[in-house]
Amino acid sequence: VKDEGVLFLFTDGQITNEKFLVFINDLLASGDIADLYASDEKDAIRNGVRSGCKGAGIQDTPENLWSFFISRIRKNLHMSLCFSPVGDAMRNRARKFPALVNCTVIDWFQPWPMDALYNVGAKFLEPIEQLGPLDSPVRLGIMDFLPFSFEAAGQVATTFMNVQRRFAYTTPKSFLELIKLYTSMVGMKVDALEDQKDRLTNGLEKLRATSEQVAGLEEELK
Repeated sequence: VKDEGVLFLFTDGQITNEKFLVFINDLLASGDIADLYASDEKDAIRNGVRSGCKGAGIQDTPENLWSFFISRIRKNLHMSLCFSPVGDAMRNRARKFPALVNCTVIDWFQPWPMDALYNVGAKFLEPIEQLGPLDSPVRLGIMDFLPFSFEAAGQVATTFMNVQRRFAYTTPKSFLELIKLYTSMVGMKVDALEDQKDRLTNGLEKLRATSEQVAGLEEELK
């Protein structure tokens, strides 16, 4: 109605009901969703675009007003659908809802290069103080190993596909999950070591105190 650009971002993780795609398919195909608005809401929309319709030199009949509103939707509403190619879900949805393919431009995200993997890993590992300073050998070794291990897993997945004819996907999201898993494991291990350190410190303190008490008793017995 306001003639402003809008981006609608929708991921396959948000599809809790396949009926969502029925409406998205209609919206992509025609810019309209049947029976979405009540009659009073349609009247309010027609009144909202009446001045724009007249300004475009179009007679303000109810049909023309609604068509003008739909044309604004087609011009201003941009949809970004983020689907994963893993499994059969995307293939089945493209077959059931053809507008997902026919009325969109598919942008396939290619694998990240090694320097991108390295930089992303370095960025996410930067807040972890337990790895030492930024130039410590431990931190640098981990930063080198993360992209290497991910690239090696991708090569094994390709070999697995060639031999077994089965897919094992290694995507940028998998790399981010790898970093997330590593950082969470580091946090858990650090907490466990801190707990063991506290228990050891307390035990040594009690042993020291007990040793002093025993020494005191020996002096008294003399």
